[in-house]
Amino acid sequence: MKILIADDHTVVRQGLRLILANEFKKATFGEANDTDALFEQLKKDEWDVVIMDLSMPGGSGLNTLKEIKHNHPQMPVLVLSMYPEDQYAVRTLKAGASGYLTKESASEELVNAMHKILRGGKYINASVAEKLLLQIGNDDGRPPHELLSDREYQVLCMIASGKEVGQIATDLSLSVKTVSTYRARILEKMNMKTNAELTHYAIENKLVL
Repeated sequence: MKILIADDHTVVRQGLRLILANEFKKATFGEANDTDALFEQLKKDEWDVVIMDLSMPGGSGLNTLKEIKHNHPQMPVLVLSMYPEDQYAVRTLKAGASGYLTKESASEELVNAMHKILRGGKYINASVAEKLLLQIGNDDGRPPHELLSDREYQVLCMIASGKEVGQIATDLSLSVKTVSTYRARILEKMNMKTNAELTHYAIENKLVL
């Protein structure tokens, strides 16, 4: 079995590798420290599973996931993130991920998650499962941020984290004008007028750390 681990922190990659090597004795590993390196590894070799951080240099994690699933629809991808399940788990599963783990829980849950997704299943906890069930065919009663597009949601979280439009544009490889357009859409959809309102909402709903 070939496992590709993508994370921009060496210590995280090494830790994951140690845990998995102890469980999957015959596994071989590849590593990537940013989005470009991840795609390069996917081009030059075949992998049985990818474990990827949602926040790596080189682009949006959700867009990276969607591109991977577009090019390799049958390959399971386990998303590992510092963000709590409430923030991104449902969105990553809808984008094609086979599972979602927070880095906080990874050491305890990683092996179980791997066994499940390698059998073709999805690995989620009970709270994420409940959210998915509530969202099936039902937009009524959902909080406003769950109705945003993936990119709009990402920009919302970055604004609420205190980033200026210019910094967001740099981080997401977008123009300032495009980010400003996203901001305007977010304010309209959420019936708000200022960044302060967005930040207050994000903190209240635990969308930012």
